[in-house]
Amino acid sequence: MRLKGKTALVTGGRQGIGRAIVERLADEGARVMTCGRAYRPSDLPKEIGWQVADVSDGASVRKLAGQVRATFGGLSILVNNAGVQIEKTLAETTDADWDRLMGTNAKGVFLCCREMIPLMERGGSIINIGSVSGNTADPGLALYNASKAFVHGLTRSIAVDHGPAIRCNAILPGWIMTGMADAAFALASDPDRAKADALSRHPAGRFGQGSDIAALAAWLACDEAGFATGQCYTLDGGLTAASPLNPGLF
Repeated sequence: MRLKGKTALVTGGRQGIGRAIVERLADEGARVMTCGRAYRPSDLPKEIGWQVADVSDGASVRKLAGQVRATFGGLSILVNNAGVQIEKTLAETTDADWDRLMGTNAKGVFLCCREMIPLMERGGSIINIGSVSGNTADPGLALYNASKAFVHGLTRSIAVDHGPAIRCNAILPGWIMTGMADAAFALASDPDRAKADALSRHPAGRFGQGSDIAALAAWLACDEAGFATGQCYTLDGGLTAASPLNPGLF
């Protein structure tokens, strides 16, 4: 119960990584609210608050901040998890693609941090979900890669400008088994072979699960992590630790 007495907002908590984080923070004792663009999921535990919100829209995020204040009075933990992925190269990308993806993945993080920081008057922890793709570009995901690089940079700036009252860190997942990962593998000419090759490059011997990311988020949210700020924590099963050489040939 490391988070007992704390309040948390997790954006994009309907499914995948966001849902795993919502449930872990609640299990650790936090009062948790999450949000999405549509109705409340029927299987969301009743103790979890739900708000309809579009993080890419300033008015919607301001309304969300008002709902957080009315419900909790203040905020201890903000997890910016909401994100979308578009499987295109830069040359294929349209203006509408830019507005949709950067609006959620980049502007959404900016808006939520800007509106929620004033609610963290007694101090708190911001956790942004970045990606290893923001450091090493995955093919066919041009805007997604760029949006995550923005998140990493913004994370460091928030830590510098708003410490020591607010800590801000990012988690950089690798291949976590969600629908987004399946869509990325589907880009390959042979998705099954691509998936097998990716798995072979993980020293941990497996792909990640949402629970892996949630465990790190829970630690970053708690007081034990009081000296952790301004960092981008890669959590990828060792994928990016290896050189590009195929270990099977050596």
